[in-house]
This record gives sequence, structure tokens and C-alpha cells, in this order.
Amino acid sequence: MRPHELKLLVIFDVIMTEKSMTQAAERLSMTQPAVSNAVARMRILWKDELFVPDGRKIQPTTFANNLWEKVRDSLNNINQAIEPEEFEARSAKRTFRVALPDIALDALWLDMRKLFEKEAPGLNLHAVPYTIACTKPILDGADVDLVIGQSNRSLENICSDHLFDTSYVCVMRKDHPLTKHRLTVEEFSKAEHLLVSLSGDIASPTDQALQQLGLTRRVAFTVNNFSSAVPIIKESDLIAILPTDLIYKYLANDELAITHPPVDIPHTSISMLWHKRQSADKGLIWLRKHIKQIFINRRTYQVEKVLNCIDS
Repeated sequence: MRPHELKLLVIFDVIMTEKSMTQAAERLSMTQPAVSNAVARMRILWKDELFVPDGRKIQPTTFANNLWEKVRDSLNNINQAIEPEEFEARSAKRTFRVALPDIALDALWLDMRKLFEKEAPGLNLHAVPYTIACTKPILDGADVDLVIGQSNRSLENICSDHLFDTSYVCVMRKDHPLTKHRLTVEEFSKAEHLLVSLSGDIASPTDQALQQLGLTRRVAFTVNNFSSAVPIIKESDLIAILPTDLIYKYLANDELAITHPPVDIPHTSISMLWHKRQSADKGLIWLRKHIKQIFINRRTYQVEKVLNCIDS
């Protein structure tokens, strides 16, 4: 391979990762016209259009996707061997893309912004919608740098770092008929339930726990994000099983009845996940360290407050 072809592959790799000529130019410390000229040379050399406009982004052609699949890991290995990447948060200019549910975003984003303003003013943090099924495809395709979500099974080429196991509480409006006495598992199973389902699937750990007792429940309503759940619960006869830390911000208003579930619900393991090709990425290591610290500290405090409220 000629030296200029290797340079074009490096530029190609960054464009494929960023899905944007502008962001690729910024990451490469090149002007946008210089990147456009490089793409023009790629098109002549490889005899393919490579990229087509898609709003503010670009979409790779089939040829580009196939080429990238063959060269990206090798390019990363060469880069790490020849020039191990250093990361100085204060001077770094980079965009991190993280797929995560809204409950994790609410817990992290403000503290992460404060951290960036103080220690890393050139860094950007972009949130991407999350579902369990999308984890491997978006990491394989380098659509995101990190996923925060469930990690109940191992995925090929995907690394993970456990954050915590989710615990749950049962919530309903303050004057719900089921608040008059201790909630039994039979009453719980007969109630009309609201379920948060990011994927649209109505099967959940709660249903698994009820099935072991020979019981079922009616999932009357579902929502696809956590922030919608409590406003509906407060104004209806629905009840819900929700993550304990989600309820913390509603304690002060005293608008919810909160209790321990009358059935043992299996915990859900929540982790950070990333592709193995980025395991030595110093910037991503820095990001993961701070996310874990903020997440664990905040969640430990919030869960303790909610449980103290229930048990008081």
C-alpha cells in the first residue's frame, strides 16, 4: 500500500466513525475543504461514491461499509502501536456519543455538564436513544462510543463494566384504594398496571416473579420512557413497579404512595458497554471513570432516601 493510500484510509475511518464531514475535520485537525478533497481522491481511487448526503449527516454506501468492516480494527491497532493516544481532558476536543435510557440521562447529564465546564470545556456529550436490542449493532457500527443499559448476557466483542443492580418499588397515587392496608400479592396481580417498556415488549421481571406463584397481571398501559410513568400514575388508578432511584425526585411533593413490592422481583444488572476496539481509548476510559463515579454516588444516596421513606 502506498503512503498516501494509508493516509486516505485514516481519514476514511474518522469520517465513518463521525458520520459527518464537519466533525471528522475537527477531529483530524483539518479544514473541511481538505477533508472534501481527500474524499474526492478516495472516490477516484476506489471507484465508488462512498458517502451520500442525509440531512446534516452522511450515509456510507454499501462499498464503504464493507471496506470499513475490513480495515477499521487494523487501523486502530496500527494507531495504538505507533502513536498511543494521550488524553488531556482540559485541552481535548471531541464528541462522545452515549446510548442510554432517560432515567440514566436524568441521573447523569447535569453532573456531567458541570464536570465538562470545569475540567473539559472542549468536550461534547451527545445522548442517543437506547433499547436493549440495539446495544450490539450500534457498538459494532461505531454509532456510539458507549452504551449504558442492561447487561444480562455476554455479547461478542463487547466489553462491559458493571454499575449496579436495579431494585424496585411499587407506586400508586396517594389516595389509591390499595393504600388502605398492606398490599397483598393477590391484590397486586389483580390491579391494572403501567409498564415502562423501552422495547415495546410487555414481558418483564415482575411477570416472571408472578408466574412462579401461578399468577398473572394485566398490563393496561405501557410507556417507552421512565419520565412519563409517574405523571400518569399520579392521575389514574394504575399502579407500577419502578426503579427505586427514579422515585427520589418525587418524595418532596408527597404525591405518591410508595411500598415494597409484594413479590420478589429479580434485579436487573446495569452496566456500561463498549466495543473491544475502544478498550485502550484514553478518552473513553476517562469518560467511563467519571460516569461510574457520578452514577454510583448519586444512586446510592437516592435509593437510601427512598427506602428510608418507605420504612419510616
